[in-house]
Amino acid sequence: MKIKKQIHSKLSTFFQPEILEVENQSHLHKGHVGWNETGETHFHVRISSPKFENLSRIKRHRLVHTAVTPELMSRIHALSIEILPLKECMGRTVGD
Repeated sequence: MKIKKQIHSKLSTFFQPEILEVENQSHLHKGHVGWNETGETHFHVRISSPKFENLSRIKRHRLVHTAVTPELMSRIHALSIEILPLKECMGRTVGD
């Protein structure tokens, strides 16, 4: 299974988010440190979930890393995380 799908599945199960987008941005880093021929090295996550309420930014990011799991995190070079407040999610749906 592709890493993007694994990240999406783990985050979806763990957070049951209002919004979830996982984007493979590896092509933007071709030839840079951490990039390899798999084309699955750099990812961006946009997510919103009630589980983030009242947590600091660092705790939110740590929770995402926990949900993705150390095993999967060890297979990628970079994971950028954008956590949206729930109030910005009105009328939007979970997407890929």
